[in-house]
This record gives sequence, C-alpha cells and structure tokens, in this order.
Amino acid sequence: MGFCYNTFIMDIFKFKQTYLSAKRVQEILNIFIKHGFGQIIDQLNLGKFIAIKRRFHKFGRWTTQPTLSISERLRMAFEELGPTFIKLGQLLASRPDIIGSENIKEFKKLQDKVPPFSIDDVNKTVEKELGLTPDKIFKSFNPIPIGSASIAQVHEAVLLNGEKVIVKVRRPGIKEQILIDIKILNTLARLMEKHIPESRIFDPVGIVNEFSRSILRELDFRREARNAMIFKENFKENEKIYIPVIYKDYTKERILVMEKVEGVRIDNIEALTQMGLNVKKIFKTIIDIYFIQIFEHGFFHGDPHPGNLIVTEDGRIVMVDFGIVGKIDEEFQESYANIALAIIKQDFDLLLDNYLKLGIIPDNIDMHKLKRELKEDIEDILYPLYSSSFEEIKISEFIESIMKVSLKHKLRFLPELLLIDKVLIMLDGLARELSPQTSIIEMLKPYAENIIARRFSPDFYIKKFLTIFKEFKNAVENIPFQFKMLLSKAVRDDITVKMFHVNMPEFLKDIEKSSNKISFSLIVSAMILSSAIMHAAEVKPLMNGISIFGLITGVVAFFLGVWLIISIIRSGKL
Repeated sequence: MGFCYNTFIMDIFKFKQTYLSAKRVQEILNIFIKHGFGQIIDQLNLGKFIAIKRRFHKFGRWTTQPTLSISERLRMAFEELGPTFIKLGQLLASRPDIIGSENIKEFKKLQDKVPPFSIDDVNKTVEKELGLTPDKIFKSFNPIPIGSASIAQVHEAVLLNGEKVIVKVRRPGIKEQILIDIKILNTLARLMEKHIPESRIFDPVGIVNEFSRSILRELDFRREARNAMIFKENFKENEKIYIPVIYKDYTKERILVMEKVEGVRIDNIEALTQMGLNVKKIFKTIIDIYFIQIFEHGFFHGDPHPGNLIVTEDGRIVMVDFGIVGKIDEEFQESYANIALAIIKQDFDLLLDNYLKLGIIPDNIDMHKLKRELKEDIEDILYPLYSSSFEEIKISEFIESIMKVSLKHKLRFLPELLLIDKVLIMLDGLARELSPQTSIIEMLKPYAENIIARRFSPDFYIKKFLTIFKEFKNAVENIPFQFKMLLSKAVRDDITVKMFHVNMPEFLKDIEKSSNKISFSLIVSAMILSSAIMHAAEVKPLMNGISIFGLITGVVAFFLGVWLIISIIRSGKL
C-alpha cells in the first residue's frame, strides 16, 4: 500500500483542528460556568466536556452570582472569551428585536481593544501577501500602530513615490480562531434549539449564520476595498464628499493600503471652528450624504461614528472604514420611506403596515389580531412622544419604543432595517452634539417623498412589469426541470415526507431524562446490593469484621443516592 503524503498531512491537520476545537469547547464552557451559566450547560447536555472533578465539586449546584444581572455576566463572559464573542456581542447590541433594550445597554460596553501585535508579524504579513519586503514598497513605515483592534491594526506609512497612506494589517491567526469559534457557536445554537424550545423564537442558528457572514466579510480586506471603490464611484460628481483612494495593487485579503487624508474628526467642534467652518452646515451635509446613500443609491455606510467621519480644511466630508455596509432594493426603500412619512404624519396604520413588510412574522399567527394589538401598543407608546417637537424627539427613544412592542409580540426584523436604525441613532447622537436644533426626522421628509413620488412615474410601472414578467418566465422555464427532478427521486425511491409532532422534542427530552435517572437508580441499587453481599460473605480485607470493599461501595452508593434525590427534588418533578 503506497503512502500518500498529502492525505497524511490532511489527517494531521484535521486532528489538530479537532484537538483545538475540543480544547476551545472546554475553555468556553468553563468560562460560562465561572460566570453563572452552569444550569444552561446542563440543559444543553454538555456536561461531558466538563472535568469530572469540577462536576463533583459543584455537586449539581452552579454559581449564580445574584449580585449581577444576566446581561452583565454574559458581557463579562464574552469579554473573557475574546474577539469572536466580543464581535458577536456587538452584533447582538444592534438587535433590539432579539435581546431587548436593557441587555443592549450592557452589550454596548463591550470593548474591541487588544494589545498590538509586533512589527515583525506585520512585516511577515506584508511580505507573504504582496511578495515583497516592506522596504521594497514603503519609503517609511511607522512601527507604532495608530489603532489596534481584535481583527486588525492600522499603521501610517509613505509609499516609494512619496504618497502618504494608511496600512491596515490583519492580526495573525485570527481567522483560524474565529472559524473554530463559529463551528462551536453553530453547535451550541443547534443544541439550544433542540433542548431549550423557547429559544427557537429568537432563531439561534439564524443569528450565528448572520454573524458568520458578517465577520467573515470583515476578515477579507478585498471586500472592504471594493466597498470603498463603489462609494467613490457613487459620489464622483459630489464635491461635498471625498472617498480616499484604494491602492488595489497593494490590497489583498490580509492587507489594505488606502490614501491618508488630512483632517479633523467631525466631533472636534473647537478645531472645526478654528478652521473657519460652519459646524451646523457640515452636519446637514453629512445627513444629506447618508440619506442619498439610503434613498438613492441603496448602498450605505453602516458605521458613522465620529472616528469614521473626517472634515478637511476646505469643508469636505471624508468617510473611512468601509467594513460595515448595507444594501437595500427599491421595494425596501419605498417601505422605509413610508415609515418615515407615517412618523411625520402620525399615521399609525401606514407605520404598522410597512414595519410588518420589513419584519419576520412568526408562523401560524392571527394577522388581524396581531395588527390590532400592535396598533394599540404603538399608539400607547408613541403618543406621549408626539407631545414634543420633532427637534426634541430622540430617534433612539422612538426606535427603542417600537422595538419593545415588537419584542413583546415576538416579531423580528431584517438586518438591513436594523442597520439603518443604527445609522439613524448614531446620526441623531451627532445631531445632539453638533446641531441640537436640527431635526433628522424633518430632514428625512423630502427624500421619503421623492421615493413615494416614483410610484406615479410611468418608468416605475414599466420596470415593475418587466420584473414580474421575468420572474414568471423563470418560474415557467423551471417547471420541466423541477418535474424531472421529482420523477428522478420517485424512480430512486428517494421521496421523503417530513412530519413534526408539536410536542415531540420536549416529550423525547423528558423520556431521556427519566431513562437516565432510572439507569442511575439501578446502578445505585446494584451497588447497595453488592455492598450487602460483600458484608454477608465477609469479603476480605476486613476491619472489625466489616468488609472494607463492602463499606466503600455502600458509602459511594449512599452519596450517589443522595445526589439523585436532590436532583429529582430540584427538578420539581418528584
């Protein structure tokens, strides 16, 4: 039998990955137990990954840390678990439809700050990605990073032609670590849906899949470079905004080289005033730029915090960091425009109809009842806000109010809607700081009206008809193929019928628990019986006429029996 070197290497790699995954699972579970989530570990049947010594030490009772809330403990666990979980927490912080506003406040405290990695690692990455040593590309390279995060760090440099650039380098080994964590998170999500049925309303597997797509996109700097180039093309005719040049020849998966633009942060009011710029006018320009992205381009920058918005000496707005972007189609734009107009006109029926269009409604729900109850709740929450002027209304409070109602009725929303809401909340925060008298809601109005006006254009209906015709044509063309596939499966006897009993998972779970307790009881009974037989037969060695083996077996059986009784009492199913 010949020796296949490549197969051997692959086997070694798989073994290494499996070993690292198992080690990481243990680390994750131990940290969750440390922060008081041992009960959930038990519910997920993951006790086999916990050291026996630790399980006996806990004796079925896990630390709860009553002085801290669940969200505080979860945030502390995520921080201890590192980059993947910090990023997951930050994603959840943008999902009020899943975790609620109280938990969001805690998750927003998650800090994505880690010590910088060495300049030697930077040089190795540059050389591996570009095939040249840094001195062959850069005239100078600042070894001290100007920013360091869990995924990458940023350096200032000068190209050989004298152009100043920003160099973003991915942290070594971070992708491998994240891939292992995502596999583990997928498994945990599936176990949650299986063993904790009430978690299904939040779709744990869907959340992990969304997170996986998001973070893997963020790891590939070529995608960020493409995003920047799209923004540059979209705004090429707009003199109020500038998008830095991306150096494509020097941009790869793990390295991004971008033009350095001199300027000051948007929130540095003192510096802007000293430059002779009108802060209020600059802020209105930023709002216009974002509404153009959302309502005209359908492609928008998803992270408008002050560090990503720079103002040049001539008053132009410079956007940086294009890792988080949103894409929406015309139908979405129209629904969101209707939401904006409904808010301004206090039309709750229009607001409700369009929010539901952008939502994910649970199956088997009475839509008439849902709409009636939602409208009542929205009116109760929003009417008090309308007692204030639009300038006084905080968008964050407005959105938070709607999300509370949504959470109550178990509604979830498309990630794109939540990203736009996040952008508006961040812009509203800037408004409070830079131009308190400016109402973002009022500024929305003309853009929303333009979107709605498109419905009355002949081009709109022609485009709509062509889209529907194309979809119908594709569906008709696919009928023979689908029919052929069905016949093929019938011939191979490969047609399956899926049936799901509503309470079957819970029933099987109860049976499994009961079976385990019966098995445990039989073992304890056997040990007690064995102990009695050894005493009766005077099995040596003896101590004062008592069999030592029989005594040890009896004592162990006693404690196991007590443990079994305690677990039954604590389960509430005596």
